[in-house]
Amino acid sequence: MARVSTYFHFAGKAEDAFHFYRSVFQTEFVGPIVRFGDFPTGPGQSPWSPEQARQIMNISLPILGGHVIMGNDAPASMGQRIQGNNVTLNLEPDSRAETDRLFAALKEGGKVECEPTEMPWGAYWGSLIDRFGNEWMFSWTAK
Repeated sequence: MARVSTYFHFAGKAEDAFHFYRSVFQTEFVGPIVRFGDFPTGPGQSPWSPEQARQIMNISLPILGGHVIMGNDAPASMGQRIQGNNVTLNLEPDSRAETDRLFAALKEGGKVECEPTEMPWGAYWGSLIDRFGNEWMFSWTAK
């Protein structure tokens, strides 16, 4: 079955971030946590440093509505770079209470842009940047 997932890149904080997200969304990782050290380096490459070997190559976690977030550590030594955040994940929980719970959990150590509040377009809406620099919006509308 086709699906769309969101992939986050971190500068050495993928494991911390995903353990945090696992506690927020109260779900479990999909498959194993794959580390760079689980694979040999390529021809002509130096062996992984102990720090690099421990870093995350791939991790997956279901969040809401079948959506999966995935991520890794983006090592500069492999030519990867973090370019900044220009994506916001919009969560649409099933209830106002779940909206409040998720907002409270994700704002821990982050920056609140707008506490959830009733908006003129009929939604209970809020936004924040979590402690890992990822942006989240929350939108709940009574059915």
